[in-house]
Amino acid sequence: MSAEPGIERQRDAERTRAEILAIATDEFADRGYAGARVDEIAARTRTTKRMLYYYFGSKQGLYVAVLEHAYRGIRELESQLDVDHLDPARAMRALAELTFDHHESHPAFIRLVGIENIHHAKHLRTSPIRTGLAAPAVDVLGGILDRGRTCGLFRTDVDALDVHMVISAFCVFRTANRHTFQAIFDRDLLDPARRDHYRRMLGDLVLEYLTAHVGRP
Repeated sequence: MSAEPGIERQRDAERTRAEILAIATDEFADRGYAGARVDEIAARTRTTKRMLYYYFGSKQGLYVAVLEHAYRGIRELESQLDVDHLDPARAMRALAELTFDHHESHPAFIRLVGIENIHHAKHLRTSPIRTGLAAPAVDVLGGILDRGRTCGLFRTDVDALDVHMVISAFCVFRTANRHTFQAIFDRDLLDPARRDHYRRMLGDLVLEYLTAHVGRP
């Protein structure tokens, strides 16, 4: 039996919205907010400019939806990460590696973050779900830190956002600065031959920082 007409229409709407977001992500990431063209996005989808505005209201509304979708991607992965059975050190390394893998495989996310920082996050600040975009990262990190402190492994003078900043700084730099770094130093930070080395380096950096000075006056 075929699905009810109402259910099928809802599925069509969800597919159309997902298609628009995928195309718009590429357009905004490649051309920036000012350079992106709604006409071009509509032309690359199976819908019309009129329908695009129906779903998202405006160019800014579409751009904000793209940002929300991009941040949700990494936050969903963080919330699904099962680390409760791991010791705190291995759990922290697993979270760092997840971020490493995500940022490497989602260069559009890195470009979008850079673009929005050029605009001082004025578009992201209008998102009605903005505050919720932080919860998974902070919650997962906070839980690992608490377990590490309880067993005397991690230092007590850092919080989840401190660690998030360290992990993000490494992972964002590696992708965002790939081309300029290679032009100056003749080293490709995304060279597959160095991938395992950098992935291990990130975990080592985070853990060495979190365990530094523990148990010492």
